[in-house]
Parts: sequence; C-alpha cells; structure tokens
Amino acid sequence: MSPHVLILGGTTEARELAAQLAARPGTRVTTSLAGRVTRPGAIAGEVRIGGFGGAQGLAEWLRHEHVDALVDATHPFARTITAHAAQAAEATGLPSVVLRRPGWRPGPKDRWHPVGSLDEAARALPGLGRRVFLTTGRMELAAFAHLTGLHFLVRSVEPPEPPMPPHTEVLLARGPFTVADESRLLREHCIDVLVTKDSGGAATSAKLTAARELALPVVVVRRPPLPDGTTAVPDVAAAVQWLGDSVS
Repeated sequence: MSPHVLILGGTTEARELAAQLAARPGTRVTTSLAGRVTRPGAIAGEVRIGGFGGAQGLAEWLRHEHVDALVDATHPFARTITAHAAQAAEATGLPSVVLRRPGWRPGPKDRWHPVGSLDEAARALPGLGRRVFLTTGRMELAAFAHLTGLHFLVRSVEPPEPPMPPHTEVLLARGPFTVADESRLLREHCIDVLVTKDSGGAATSAKLTAARELALPVVVVRRPPLPDGTTAVPDVAAAVQWLGDSVS
C-alpha cells in the first residue's frame, strides 16, 4: 500500500515538501490548511481546508485516512495546532516531525528588543517610538488596540480583523519583499519602530535589514516552545530524509 503523509501546511516549506512528495510514485500526500487565506495558491497532491476539531478529531482523521506519517509544517507561531498534532501523533502512535525554519539572529548593528508575547511587545512600544510598522499578522492586533497615542502601519495579505488600534493604516501586500522596497516603505511612512514575530526565513527578512540600515529599534516576539518530546527538522531536505527513515 502506498504511504500516506499528512502535511499540516500554510508555509513555503509545506508547499515545497508537498511538491517533492507528490512527484514520488507511490506516495500519497495530503496538505491540510486552516482556511484563513482565501487564495492559498496551487499545492501539489491532495488538499483539505478547515480544522479537525482538536487533537481528538485529528487523531480520528489520521486513523480514518490511514495516514502513515505526520509533518507539522505550520507557522512557528501556530501553537495550538502544533500542540494538537503532537497529541494526535502520540494517541495514534504515528511518527511525526515538526518542520521549522531556523529563527532570525540579530547582528552587531541590530537594535532588537526581544519579548515573550504580543502583550509584552505592546508594553514596550511607547518607550521606543510613535509610528509603528506592525507585521505580526492580521488576526492579532487586539494586543495593541489600547495604544491610542501611537500610529500603526499594518501589513497583511488579507484585511485584518478588529479590534485594532484607532490610528491604523492597512497595507495589503504579499512577500517576498526587497530591502529597497522595505527601506522606501519605512521612510515614506516615517516609521520609527518595527514589531515582528521571529518567523525566520528569507521571504520577510528584508524588513530587518532595512531597519538595521536605518538604525530603527525592532521589537521581536520570540517563538513559543515546541511540545516536550517533539522531533524537529530545519528544512525540507531534512524532512524528506526523516520520512525516508520513518516510513517504510
């Protein structure tokens, strides 16, 4: 019987992994998306959209669809689905791995202010600047909604969801972005502080380079820890190797 691999997707790495696996004769690959982006783009193999109903629902789906291995390639800040994936894999006895791109590292000239949460980022902002470039995602603006004295430029792929700060300008755009583009954006909007999550990867890292060149402070939200006992790999090649070792 052909091995069936479930990829919990939503990232560039998930898309690349699906393409590699789908090109292999005898391998069935299904990518699951949360459904928060209305036009996710083409993905090789089978695609399902929507939640599973928690860890128990995911475990039942894994059994029903005869999945042989689970790859969690969700966003580094998708804490809930990562926890559910770990629990479902343990409940079903399936081999599972988390595919996580490495996080960003500050350089000597970076003015980073690492924080542990969005609430902590909001508390730090008034002392760092008045015009904020906020790139933490369209669904998590509530933590900043009380900051009535600051102006926010929010960039997201799709329109953000309220509540949000009263003085907010929304920029709809999809990466990757160049350093020149980011520098121009920061200058045109008179940005004096950047807020971002440590997503890692090259697609959205240009803003960090631009902030460094303009000597701007950057509030960086640290990633949540992975569940205890989780196996993690840093890239698609390592995930393919893990699958080769784990699925007969």
